[in-house]
Amino acid sequence: MVRQIRHAFVSAGELAMDRKVCVIGVGMTNFEKPESRDWQYWDMAREAGEAALADAGIGYGQVEQAAVGFCQQQSTAGQRAVYELGLTGIPVYNVNNNCATGATTLLMARQFVAGGQSDCVLALGFERMSRGALGAGRGAGDFAASPVARHYGVMAARHGFAATPPTAQIFGNAAREHMDRYGTTAEQLALVGVKNHRHSTANPRAQFREAYTLEQVLAARTIHAPLTRLQCSPTSDGAAAVLVASERFVREHRLERRAVEVIGQAMATDTEESFASGSSIDVVGRPVSRAAARAVYQQSGLGIEDVDVIELHDCFSINELLSYEALGMCADGESGKLVAEGATGYGGRWVVNPSGGLISKGHPLGATGLAQCAELVWQLRGEADRRQVAGARVGLAHNIGLGGAAVVTMLRRL
Repeated sequence: MVRQIRHAFVSAGELAMDRKVCVIGVGMTNFEKPESRDWQYWDMAREAGEAALADAGIGYGQVEQAAVGFCQQQSTAGQRAVYELGLTGIPVYNVNNNCATGATTLLMARQFVAGGQSDCVLALGFERMSRGALGAGRGAGDFAASPVARHYGVMAARHGFAATPPTAQIFGNAAREHMDRYGTTAEQLALVGVKNHRHSTANPRAQFREAYTLEQVLAARTIHAPLTRLQCSPTSDGAAAVLVASERFVREHRLERRAVEVIGQAMATDTEESFASGSSIDVVGRPVSRAAARAVYQQSGLGIEDVDVIELHDCFSINELLSYEALGMCADGESGKLVAEGATGYGGRWVVNPSGGLISKGHPLGATGLAQCAELVWQLRGEADRRQVAGARVGLAHNIGLGGAAVVTMLRRL
C-alpha cells in the first residue's frame, strides 16, 4: 500500500519517522588551522570514522550505507575517504550542501534507517581548507553564475558590494540591519564572541582555546563592520563522524546505555520569504531556520523550553543572535538582550555552543554539523568533561548553509 502523504510537498526530513533512530557512536578529529598538519582529507576521515566505530563498539563491516559530506574536495572523495575504513562495497553518497553539509549527511543517514532501508548507517564529513577568508578577493561580478548570486544580489541592492570577504559582508550587513531595526548594539554582538571563546577553553578539540574580554573582541581587526575577527568563524581542517542505527540494532548489540535518540529532524530551504523583504537578515537564513525548527518541535512534541543544551551555527556573531530568534528562544529583535543577560551561557536558561561554536571551535564546512551532533551526544551521555551541562537530557543542533538550507535536529538520551 502506498503511504498517504499529508501535503503535496514535504520538506526533507519532515516525513513521519517509521522507526526509532538512535545515534550509537560519534567521533571527530581536532579542528585545526589549515595546513598546520601534514594530512590528507582521507587521513582525517579515517581518524573520525575509527573513533565513531570505537565509540559504538562495532566494526565497519556492520555499516550498511554511508553518506559523506564535503565542499572543497573532488567528486567521489567520499568513497576515497571511507575506503580507509574498509572495502566492503556499501553504497556511498557524496553530499555538498554548503555549510549545512554535515547535518545533511546526518539527515540522510537517519532517513535510511527510519525508512527501513538499513539498520546501521555512517554519516561522515570532512574538509581540508586553504588559509584565508572563504571567497576572499572576489568581486560582485564573480558571483554572476554562483548558486548564491540571488542572495548576494539582494544584499548588493541595499548595501552595495564591498571589497571585504563576501560571506562576512552579507552577515555584517545583516548585523547592521539588526542594529538599525531593533537597537542591537555592537557590544551585544561582541558578547557572542566572548561567550563562545570562553566556552572553547574547556574543549581540547577546538581550534582556538583562548578567552577574550569584551574590550578585546571589540578592538580586534574589523572584517566587515560591525564584525571583528573574533566574531567570525575561521577556515579549518577537520572531520567528524556519526553512526545511526535502528532500535533493533541497538537492542541486539546491547547499546541502550549509550544510545541517544533522534526525536526530531527537518531541513528547510529558501522560499519567497527569504528574498521578498530585500533584507540580508532573511537572505542569510532566519526564515529557513525558523521553518526547520517548527517542523522539529511538531515532530518531537517538545519545544525550545524543553531543551537544555544547544549547538547552533554561529558562523558570525550575528547569526547566533538570528538563530536565537529563529529557534523561538526570544522574540525578533530581543536576541541581543538575551545574550547580554547571560541566558545562553553556563548558569543561564540554555547553554549555547558549549563546544566553543564555529567561532572558536572551528568550521571545516563538511564536518561542522556532525561535530555539533557529537558534542550534544557527549553532553547527553554526561561525557563532556569540563564542558558538561548539568542534568542535560535534551539537545538541539542547528546547521545552516547559505544558498540555502537549514537543518535542525533534536536529540534525547534514552
